[in-house]
Amino acid sequence: MSLKYAVVGTGAIGGFYGGKLAHAGKDVHFLFRSDYEYVKSHGLVIDSVDGDFVLPQINAYNNTEDMPKCDVVLVCLKSTNNHQLKYLLPPILHKESLVVLIQNGLGLEDDLLKDFPELSIAGGLAFICSNKIGDGHIAHLDYGKLNIGAYSNSDEALVASVISDFVESGIDARQVNLTESRWMKLVWNIPFNGMTVVLNTETNVLMDNPVTESLMRDIMVEVVDAANCVLKNKIADSYVDEMLEMTRQMKPYSPSMKLDFDAGRPLEIKYIYSRPIEEAAKAGCIMPRVSILEKQLKFINAGLIHK
Repeated sequence: MSLKYAVVGTGAIGGFYGGKLAHAGKDVHFLFRSDYEYVKSHGLVIDSVDGDFVLPQINAYNNTEDMPKCDVVLVCLKSTNNHQLKYLLPPILHKESLVVLIQNGLGLEDDLLKDFPELSIAGGLAFICSNKIGDGHIAHLDYGKLNIGAYSNSDEALVASVISDFVESGIDARQVNLTESRWMKLVWNIPFNGMTVVLNTETNVLMDNPVTESLMRDIMVEVVDAANCVLKNKIADSYVDEMLEMTRQMKPYSPSMKLDFDAGRPLEIKYIYSRPIEEAAKAGCIMPRVSILEKQLKFINAGLIHK
């Protein structure tokens, strides 16, 4: 069966993954905001390390009420906008639709289920360096793996079909344990998203300085310790070294939170920092370094909001 996809949030992540699906001939419908008129006239451009491509004509919309009901909804919004999902999702859902939250952090699926108790939900974790550099223009700089894990009421066959569609579209996609994978991604996201904002820098600068490299390691170890409190020792200590080495090999990069900071947008603190701290505390583990980083980011975020 050919699946019909909706992409809610066509930015650096949604534009790339949805664009890859559309480029492979899948039926994809994209929700745009500010660049809707531009994309409607000019299409979507993807500059990629894996090969550039252009989608001159795509199914572009500026509200979900005009979109068809879809089998799979890829939510790629900033999590600061998740309160809008209760209004955005109903027009594009049918009884068997699967919603995949391709977002960073912990607890995203829990909150969506509160608003949609019968909904089939999965989580997606994008391991990618990708930026939106202009209207209808995405720059894919490095990596691109997509992990997907079932959460609630999920049809395993449908999840497998989604993964198959991504693989057919040239994406390294696989099914994972969602909670474990979200924690594993936080091992990188918590230090590098936050510290690039607090120190107003990029990943390579943090890694080139022995003082900040040591701090990155300390924060990563703290996240692994918290994860293992919650998960009962699922993440190996060697994972920290793997993530640090990956970052050394990575092209100089500003993570999504740093780009939001530079653009004066609200920061994704709730799910990347506050929720992990809360979940760790429930399991009897405190995160002192991460808690300090959370407070620094909240201070910075308050200034962005009140500008």
